[in-house]
Amino acid sequence: MERGYSRWQFGRISALLGLGSAAMAASPLISRAAAARSVPAKAPIEEVQSKVGMVRLGSNECWTGPFPEAAQAGAAMVQYGNRYEPSNLHAQLIDTVAQVEKVPQTHILPWPGSSDPLSRTVVTFCSPTRGLVTADPTFENAWRTAAWLGVKVTKVPLRAENGYATDVRAMLAADPNAGIYYMCSPNNPTGTVTPLADIKWLVAHKPAGSIVLVDEAYIHFAGTPSAAKLVAENRDVVVLRTFSKLFAMAGLRLGLSMARPDLHAKMMRYDGTSQSGTLSIVALATGTASLTRAAAIAERRKQMIAAREETFAHLKKRGLTYLPSNANMFMVDWKQPAQTMRDAFARSKVDIGRSWPIWPTMSRVTVGSAQDIQAFCAALDQIMA
Repeated sequence: MERGYSRWQFGRISALLGLGSAAMAASPLISRAAAARSVPAKAPIEEVQSKVGMVRLGSNECWTGPFPEAAQAGAAMVQYGNRYEPSNLHAQLIDTVAQVEKVPQTHILPWPGSSDPLSRTVVTFCSPTRGLVTADPTFENAWRTAAWLGVKVTKVPLRAENGYATDVRAMLAADPNAGIYYMCSPNNPTGTVTPLADIKWLVAHKPAGSIVLVDEAYIHFAGTPSAAKLVAENRDVVVLRTFSKLFAMAGLRLGLSMARPDLHAKMMRYDGTSQSGTLSIVALATGTASLTRAAAIAERRKQMIAAREETFAHLKKRGLTYLPSNANMFMVDWKQPAQTMRDAFARSKVDIGRSWPIWPTMSRVTVGSAQDIQAFCAALDQIMA
């Protein structure tokens, strides 16, 4: 409330972060406000309809399962499922992240995926007077959280002359007093990387009291320098990670946030460790074992790049344009409504991704296995015949 949120907005924050009946009971006014305006539907951003029997290139999932050694580590925990934590699995994960990322242990928090800390960061550092600035298009979860709270959202279009990377100077100019400058790098849906030098520039020039939020869900597919370095330097930066992409743990739900302890403390003041502290022991073990597989990470990245380049070559042959990508997805321009093409692919049992309002003729396509890509190319040939 000191930052300008109303009781009505506090009710929405409570509902958004799942604070439960205790928070609602704290004030009859809050309780009535939350009850009168139900939480927005929590359906995934991707369509929830079954994709069984289809080639799944719509949700940026990995085409295969976790690394074999990581899967074995997770499976070994199942027999201990009667214990909340049979050993120090939380600490092992944090220690491993600290070693791999060169970030202090005190700056790392695990989560059940990265959606909660993304929304939580918006709640924490934005307000009715300090908005959110993002690229357009980008991952929409931050937009939706801000809109749910009535926070100003400023979207800066990605431009060809900037290589479709996030334009940090344009972001600062668009709202010089924002609470958060958010970028996904590599960006979802374009797969384009924001250079670390640009992120550093934004951190140095942003207004006091704001943060730079860097979502690195796809960084292992790119193999590019991480903004975690800025966290280790105690900058006003929050870095998010998920194990859902290259580590192939989308259904296991594990993520990380990296930030200075005081920034994390602000994020945690709503519900303490009720989210970060309640994680599956299978996910913790699988994630910890995944992080140190440097050779396997490089090999999986190599496989993805080979499949992506094969797809690009086929698109060129068909006379279609696409955006260069550093991740396991890309945007292709059909020169017609994207939904029309998505429906056509679905009839061929291939599920491709959605479009964004700013680019209504472009679809996001996930890079799958070599077999998946062959099916995509065959379906495209049939559609364009």
